[in-house]
Amino acid sequence: MSKKKVAIVTDTTCDLSDEVLKLNNIYMVPLQIIYETRSYRDRMEITADKVYGLLDKEIPKSSLPLPEDVKNILDRIVEDGYTDILYISISAGLSGTYNLIKLLAQEYTKLNIEVVDSSTLSMGLGFLVLEAAKVINKTSDIKAAISRINTVRKSMSTMFVLNTLEYLRKGGRIGKVEGTVGNLLNIKPIIAVNDEGVYYTVTKGRGFKRAVSSMVDEIKKRYEGKPITIAVVYGEQIEGAKKLLETLKEKLDVTTTYITQVSPVLGMHTGPGLLGVVAFEESTTQV
Repeated sequence: MSKKKVAIVTDTTCDLSDEVLKLNNIYMVPLQIIYETRSYRDRMEITADKVYGLLDKEIPKSSLPLPEDVKNILDRIVEDGYTDILYISISAGLSGTYNLIKLLAQEYTKLNIEVVDSSTLSMGLGFLVLEAAKVINKTSDIKAAISRINTVRKSMSTMFVLNTLEYLRKGGRIGKVEGTVGNLLNIKPIIAVNDEGVYYTVTKGRGFKRAVSSMVDEIKKRYEGKPITIAVVYGEQIEGAKKLLETLKEKLDVTTTYITQVSPVLGMHTGPGLLGVVAFEESTTQV
């Protein structure tokens, strides 16, 4: 009987760099970005900067991964000698990807496939994928990896500030944020992802800078005195992201940091004026 070998798979909304994916042997399925004239595989055929550059002309639609892309990746995983898969997807509350993968997994007989709804996105998903990969690389135990995902998710915060809600609203991803913004007063919501994996408003600030400051205060309130891993995500504002990370490091006990641009498929919903923070508590119970 062949030894169990587990592959970790996620989708392009994880916002992990290609280098980090390769280093941790993580496979990635692309979502789609649909324009009137053609479609693109997220991250593989289009960049976030190109999406931002086209927003004035056309706001594209996002779509689920192509089933044939999923099948091709599963076939490659078989060829690479794996017997099992742990697939960690973008929140089912924000995308139909989870349900699609569940359906395709039931039809694919060459691998044992476990599909987990992360109930988050961006580096929230990315961190869960990395933590699961650590467990799998040490133990090949899918149940232990899922347990670790659940532990990290409970202590995780994913929140962000946008210059405008226009793109989120037009993309139908506004969730429980609708009705919180006073455009005339330049009120910006601090948007987070709740336990059901949908957006809601944590608090608000007048103007972008004050909203970012309010987001920092919220993170400080949740994690002060606790060692944390943190990621700052951005649309086009890499300098703003660096400044935000330095501010967070001054105020908190930060052990590990990331700065990353959100994927094109997320950027089309948020627009270029995004700054976000994802954090979770370091745990002494890691495998």
